[in-house]
Amino acid sequence: MRPVLHGDVSAAARALLAVPATDRERLCGRMIAEAEAADQHVAQTGRLHPVFGNGSLMAAARGRHLADEPGFDNLSYCACFEMVLRHLIRFHANLRRS
Repeated sequence: MRPVLHGDVSAAARALLAVPATDRERLCGRMIAEAEAADQHVAQTGRLHPVFGNGSLMAAARGRHLADEPGFDNLSYCACFEMVLRHLIRFHANLRRS
């Protein structure tokens, strides 16, 4: 996966906010897996992945409906933002173990 910036986390959190709470954990993991697959595809072929884009988390998120971005006074958005960060921590920790 390409380096993750604030906008990537925000886009992923907005994608999560747009789906029912029961679907968010699974979708979050899927977006990260898609970004990683796309990044590997770009590295191998020099071309964008035909579905998942350039390997950024933002590209994986933008392939979905995104909720309008609320402020951090929106507790559901905060929970989604936190979920993305937790998944990213787990992803990077697993990479270091490999």
